[in-house]
Amino acid sequence: MTRTATIARATSETEISLTLDLDGSGRAEVATGVGFLDHMLTALARHALFDLTLRAKGDLHIDFHHTAEDVGIVLGQAVARALGEKRGIARFGQAVVPMDEALVQAAIDISGRPFLAWQARFAAAKVGEMDTELFEEFFRAFAMNALITLHVTQLAGQNTHHVAEACFKATARALRMAVALDPRVGGAIPSTKGAL
Repeated sequence: MTRTATIARATSETEISLTLDLDGSGRAEVATGVGFLDHMLTALARHALFDLTLRAKGDLHIDFHHTAEDVGIVLGQAVARALGEKRGIARFGQAVVPMDEALVQAAIDISGRPFLAWQARFAAAKVGEMDTELFEEFFRAFAMNALITLHVTQLAGQNTHHVAEACFKATARALRMAVALDPRVGGAIPSTKGAL
């Protein structure tokens, strides 16, 4: 069983192509035109052990909002497509990741009920050239389109770069756990309802 997805999405604001393999080794080739977002998506792939190829062209002359949100949409859609019926997955995942003085917890339920609970604070309005308010927009778009419940909670931290990186790495580690195939589940769907 291959758990892969390839998605292309074009709007008047962005043009995105993405290929995802949930059972990869953490290889990433990412080019969004937003340096810090590329850095975070590369870290996400590495720590989730996803193979990810992503190209995005957006209206960066306006701002980075459309690109960040639409990349979240497409990545979420790819995760949902690659999971298919979600047979045999662990379903739940959680991680607490330290990044120097920063500490972030992420918890995931691949529930089919999209929700984002976001509790992260950034001391600076930007990291690199990226507005820090766009991290929440990215994660919301991702959770809604992946059809997952995602809680991201900052437990400590002042440095904006460290907090942001811990958010991505904690989410990656939680995803890695949640999408993992559990041999005890076999081919069953991990829900008493029989569907996710």
